[in-house]
This record gives sequence, C-alpha cells and structure tokens, in this order.
Amino acid sequence: MSFDFRTSSPGQTEKFASLFAGLLIPGDIITLDGDLGAGKTCFTRGLVRGMGADDPVLSPTFTIVNEYETGRLPVFHFDTYRIGDSEEFLMSGLDEYFYRGGVCVIEWSSVIDDLIPDKAVRIKITGSGDERSFEILTPAGDRFAGLNELIKEAEL
Repeated sequence: MSFDFRTSSPGQTEKFASLFAGLLIPGDIITLDGDLGAGKTCFTRGLVRGMGADDPVLSPTFTIVNEYETGRLPVFHFDTYRIGDSEEFLMSGLDEYFYRGGVCVIEWSSVIDDLIPDKAVRIKITGSGDERSFEILTPAGDRFAGLNELIKEAEL
C-alpha cells in the first residue's frame, strides 16, 4: 500500500511520526531515504517520542547506530551513509539489531537495500525549507490500513 502526504514544519513531521509509532511492533524495520537535510532524523525524533522515550535524538552519522531503549519498544536508529555496502554492514554485526525485538529505523537504507526484508516500511522524503513530501510504502495486510486516519489526525 502507498500513502502520500506533505508537512509544512518540523513539528508536523514529528507529530505524524509520533502517531505512526503507535502502529509499530517488535521487529519492524522502517527505511528513511531522502537528500541531506530532508527530515530523516526529525522523523525519527517524533517516532522515538511516540514510543514514550524522551532521550535526545541525534543523527548517528558517525556512530552508525544510536539506541533509544526507554520507551514502549527499543528504537535502533541507523545511518548507513558511511557504510560501504551490505557486506560491511554484515561484517560489523549490525544486522543483529534486526532480531533484538525493537524497531529499526534506517537512514540511507539504499546502501544496504539487499538486506532490507520485504516486510519493511519504506519512507521516501523529499522537499526543502519546511515543506516536505512523504511517500510511504507498507507491506500488504491490514496493520497499516489505518495510516490514512493517522494522516488526518496529524492534520496533514
């Protein structure tokens, strides 16, 4: 299923992501792709807040993965921009996070696209300034059928 919407501020992006977090279950993988400054970390900040954590959310550009474990589910926030390829990701043991019972949020997922399972939710973010467009591709099934309602609830 595909869902499209726009936000006009970082606050709207975070609000939607916070609501979206309520749909997530252990083992979910969310991919975030878009240009530098597109709002990938902003989206993750809202998602972490929606899980009930109040940790500061920073881009894991140099650490590769940040862990937020104080909410309803752990969130493992990856930035694979500095990873060379899937083999380097696997050799680093980072794929083990996929099986730790949390939610994995992967920025720049195209670097490891061949490792991303079909069940992943794929989010593409485009835009500049405060305006952002989101395209969300979800796996088939009923679990994400209410996403249009969340978009309305976030007033987008």
